[in-house]
Formats: sequence, C-alpha cells, structure tokens
Amino acid sequence: MTIREFKMPDVGEGLTEAEILKWYVQPGDTVTDGQVVCEVETAKAAVELPIPFDGTVHALLFEEGTTVDVGQVIISVQTGPGDAAEAPVQEAAPAAAEPEEAAPAARQPVLVGYGVSTASTKRRPRKAPAGAPAQNGTAAAPAAPAAPVAPAAPAAPVLNGNGHAAAERPLAKPPVRKLAKDLGIDLAAVVPTGDGGVVTREDVHAAAAAAIAPQAAAAPVAAQAPAAAAQAPAPAGEASARETRIPVKGVRKVTAQAMVGSAFTAPHVTEFITLDVTRTMKLVQELKDDPDLAGLRINPLLLIAKAVLVAIRRNPDVNASWDEAAQEIVLKHYVNLGIAAATPRGLIVPNIKDAHAKSLGELSTALSELVATAREGKTSPADMQHGTITITNVGVFGVDTGTPILNPGESAILAVGAIKLQPWVHKGKVKPRQVTTLALSFDHRLIDGELGSRFLADIAAVLEHPRRLITWA
Repeated sequence: MTIREFKMPDVGEGLTEAEILKWYVQPGDTVTDGQVVCEVETAKAAVELPIPFDGTVHALLFEEGTTVDVGQVIISVQTGPGDAAEAPVQEAAPAAAEPEEAAPAARQPVLVGYGVSTASTKRRPRKAPAGAPAQNGTAAAPAAPAAPVAPAAPAAPVLNGNGHAAAERPLAKPPVRKLAKDLGIDLAAVVPTGDGGVVTREDVHAAAAAAIAPQAAAAPVAAQAPAAAAQAPAPAGEASARETRIPVKGVRKVTAQAMVGSAFTAPHVTEFITLDVTRTMKLVQELKDDPDLAGLRINPLLLIAKAVLVAIRRNPDVNASWDEAAQEIVLKHYVNLGIAAATPRGLIVPNIKDAHAKSLGELSTALSELVATAREGKTSPADMQHGTITITNVGVFGVDTGTPILNPGESAILAVGAIKLQPWVHKGKVKPRQVTTLALSFDHRLIDGELGSRFLADIAAVLEHPRRLITWA
C-alpha cells in the first residue's frame, strides 16, 4: 500500500504551531480531496483543515488538545496499493545525513498503530519494528520510563537533565529554542527524546522541573512530599485546594504577547472626552424604524464607527503606521476598521476591509457578519490582518471608560464607554441626557497631541450632532 502524510500547514502568516481542537475522521474512514479532517486553533483563529488527496485514514498521529509545530505530520492516509516496504527504503537514506528532516521518512516503516512522531505527544511509546532505525524507538511521552531502542537516544527518565552530552549544537525547532530561552534552560543539558536527537517541548519542561527537584530533595524526608507538591507546578488545567492553573495558548497567548510588545514599543497617549449622545440615540431609533433599512442591524456602534470614518476623512494623518526598519511614517489611503470582539477563545480584533468606502447599510452588514463569525470562532487570520484603527466597546460591560492598548501596527484605538442617563446642562438647564465617555489611545510617534485632540473632538462632534454625518461627509 502507499501511505501519504499530511503535515500541519502554516495557516497564517509566520505562525509556528497550532492546537488540534477536534478530529472529524478516525482510522479506517474514507476521505476525499478537499474534505475537512480536523479543526485547529492557531495563535490567531480556529481553522478547518481539508485533506489534499483521496484515500483511507491510516493513522491520526496526535490527539485532540495537542499543540503541533507547523510542518509536523498529523495524519497518514492510505492512497493506493503497493509494496509496504518499498517507500521507507527510498526515504531512509537521507535521514542519517540530515537528522532534522528525518521525521517524515522515519515514520513510514511503522505501518501499524500510530507510528512515531518528531514531536512529543500524549500517546504511550510504541515498540519499533525489528530492523527499524534507532531514532524510531524514542518515547513520545515525557514521563515514559521505557528503555531506548538504541543507545543513540538514551531513554533515561526525562527529569534527568544531565544525561546527554552533545558536542555539537543541540537540535531543536525555533519554538522549542524560544521556550528554553524563556525558561532559562540550556538546551545542551537537555536529554532529547525526539527522533534523531531532536529536543522536544516536553524535554524542556522536564529539564525545568528537574531544576526544581533538588530544592524538594534537600528538605527532611518527612516533609519531602509536601515540599515537592508546593514547588512543582500543577498540571495544566487541574485545580489544587487554593489555586487553578490555566494553560495560556492559542488566541490568549498571542494576545498577551502582542499587548506586551505594543505597550513597550509604541509610546501611548490617551485622551478622554465626555459628551451628550442623546441625538445619536434618537437617530438610532429612527433608523431602526426606517423601512428602507429593514433587516439591517442598527445600533450605536454602527453610528460610532461611521463617526470615526468621518473624523479620519477630516484628519487623514491619523490613519498611518510606523515602519521601524525604514524609520518612516506610512500614510494609509484606506481604512481597515478593527472591532475588538470578546470570544470564548479570547479577545480578537477582526477588521472591516475598506470601511471608508462603505455606505451605512454596507457597514451595518459588515459589522453583523464580523460579530457573528467571531462568536462562532470562525474568524480567519486574514480577517485580523492589516488593520489601521480599532474600536473597542467596553460600554457593553457597564464600564465608563478605560485606557486601551493599541493593536500592534495600528495608530489608534477608541474605547467607547457605557451610554447612561446623567444630569447634563442642555440649553441652559440641567436635564437628564444620554451621556458617554470616549477614550482615544494613539501612537505618539505618528500622532501628536494636537492631531489626536482634533481627531477625538471631531468624533465627539459627530456623535453630539449626527447631522454632521452628512454635512462633513
């Protein structure tokens, strides 16, 4: 038979890993070219992956919930009859010369069970067939006590971080190297359990845990177990008596990284303005009652978005980005308007492409589709790229205002507070009016105080007197 392998693709721009959320097929199922076989979550979105050929599922190489590096084989498919041993023989030759490329070829001789993979998984280690290359015998699970198939890949317990003496640069993929750097682990002192002596994520975590172990061992024997329990981190997602650990991955992980990068890269300035939006709220109701707009979702956010677009037209220099390499300001002659959306997987910021060119009805439709797609977890990476300015509506949570952090690469972000009835001086008398507070954070490299103030004042002016949507357009 002929076994073809499907690797984890880069479903975004430069992403290095993805988590398998759900398998839609099982070994033995028939698949056709273009059929969706699994759903994965990257650092940006949940994406369905179609298989690019016909055949019968031979093996699923990773379980649901496993994070897999881009380029790893995730599923093998039997696509036709043939000699089971012929393909592996052809692929085995370059494996010894190039260890980092050995994984796909090395897996092919294993034609039963799940095979072996280059990255660690949650599956138990499987016996290598007789005559299989030595690197196929390493254990996949980090805590497996199984003995190695060959001395080239020692299978001492992974907590022993000093059992591997490598004279050359340790083999590890970029995400694993970054993890080791973040944890302060020397890769040269880590026992590799991956094929060809490749260091895996679990190897690095095991080395980090081993660094903690001596502290527990130094305590009296009677207190050793409690000390170890207090120092060792609880397994991801499990709860102890006093705390629960939640793994940060996918959208939440990239959001955390992006916000730290933004906060310490772009010099933020935030300005505030409190305004009377009673007329805008009346217009929202009138538009809802307009038969010409029947079927469209009309809400305050729609008119706020339109006010931002009008203000950008009056202050085009706010719509820009900073090119660090060229030390240039890049003015954008289009507006990709980001809308921050809270989803079960975390905060994402999809954007409406060319929002500046859309009518009120088109903008309403785009907003509705954006929100619905985000809630379903189906926002694509492309929908979150190349934004220019963002709106975040914190008012839906009853919050009055905030100091939002810029979406990386964008020039400004507008936080919209809750709209509430408050006492307000209107035509010389104190009356209850619909009032809100806007907060505008902007990159001071791109927008100085004068420009930022004019931009925010123009947004407020439109919302106080929405007829300016027409007169300023």
